[in-house]
Amino acid sequence: MITKYPSIQALLTTRWINKVDSPEMTALKVAVIGAGAAGLCAARYLGAKPDVFQPVVFEQTGRIGGTWVYVEETGQDKNGLPIHSSMYETLKTNLPKEIMAFTDFPFRDTLPSFIGHADVLKYLEDYADHFKLLRHIKFWTVVESVTPIKKEELDREKWIVKVKNVLDKSRPVESDVFDAVIVCNGHYSVPYTPPIPGLEEFKGDFIHSHHYRRPDGYKDKIVAMIGAGNSGTDIAVDLASFAKKVFLCHWNAPMTTKLPDNVEQIQTVKAIKRDKMVEFADGREEEVDAIIACTGYDYSFPFLSPECQLTIHNKHIKQLYLHLMHIVYPTMSFIGITYKVCPFPQFAAQVRLVLAVLEGSFVLPSRQEMEEEERITFEKLLESGKHERFYHFLDDGKQWAYNTQLANMGGFEDLNPCVEDLYNKVSLQRKINAMNYKNMRYRLTDDWWEQVSDAK
Repeated sequence: MITKYPSIQALLTTRWINKVDSPEMTALKVAVIGAGAAGLCAARYLGAKPDVFQPVVFEQTGRIGGTWVYVEETGQDKNGLPIHSSMYETLKTNLPKEIMAFTDFPFRDTLPSFIGHADVLKYLEDYADHFKLLRHIKFWTVVESVTPIKKEELDREKWIVKVKNVLDKSRPVESDVFDAVIVCNGHYSVPYTPPIPGLEEFKGDFIHSHHYRRPDGYKDKIVAMIGAGNSGTDIAVDLASFAKKVFLCHWNAPMTTKLPDNVEQIQTVKAIKRDKMVEFADGREEEVDAIIACTGYDYSFPFLSPECQLTIHNKHIKQLYLHLMHIVYPTMSFIGITYKVCPFPQFAAQVRLVLAVLEGSFVLPSRQEMEEEERITFEKLLESGKHERFYHFLDDGKQWAYNTQLANMGGFEDLNPCVEDLYNKVSLQRKINAMNYKNMRYRLTDDWWEQVSDAK
């Protein structure tokens, strides 16, 4: 008998129910962890093939959106779970909506190019409604553990997923068996703070940007911002209208963009000397009232059992092929691990390749070949002079070649070149016009983009 998807017949041996004369087969049961943008994208493509896939999305809160769900609270929510969102009240996207959107579902034309977090959340809600994704989601369900099971009669592993109801703690842990797991829990929720000598003695306020919500709490204060990436620069500008002084502390060469008059670039914080006195790397000392660390985030997968054989070292997730698929257990994948990218379109490319692998239309290289490619990629990173923590960093144009590679492997269309061109245009404006670049408006045409208004 020739099955519809012969390359995964062995994987489904125990799910065929002895229908040897039937061309139909049981759909692959796929667990998706998280109902943010990546998880919704996974559900959208899985749900489009109900004869092949049966998606179950586990979401620990009561709504979709992940980090785009703004909440005033920080720390833990009322159910004892860590607050996931890193949104602050006045945040606007640092990419225009014209290239942020999933390619099959644009943002509303009436919105400006750079939009607030509430507009992005509404977009994701509309996306879920349009593709009827809520039927796949189990809300208020936290994943306790994910463990592979391997049987000799199976070509590939299956997965035991144990979950717990968030609202009713008296209910026992439930478990189910899945053919594949797609991890979409995001990587902007577990703050990373580098060691700062003397920090425990600091008498002022110290937070990570994950906990920053509004600028008015810093009225007339002197604030040291550690880190001048996109978030650090944006928050410094946000604070400037309230704070007395903002030190934008970083290791890089001074940015050429105009900044508010009370924002000063300076070398990064070296140590806390006493009380509120901060020593910078150039030896200068200043008294500050608050420190905000815009120093990035750690990857965290607390639900993965040791049997999953996944290790993280210096923000480098090892045993991942193409930043995406587990080399040892290729039926486990991770969407959205890369950073400094145009995220939503890349999520879609990653999901579509994962589905091509699961349904058998694309066959992965051997384990040895994937491990060798991972090794070579890592060695090239070190030879270029970059630290291991930049392994999943795909800026400087790398993301576009990566997206093309995924499209070629999966047999689907690549992104329109105008997305890359507009991304580069906005990246340049961000560097030279940090205060006003978000006032620009753009429009995509059939084959290109155009700027329809200037920054004010």
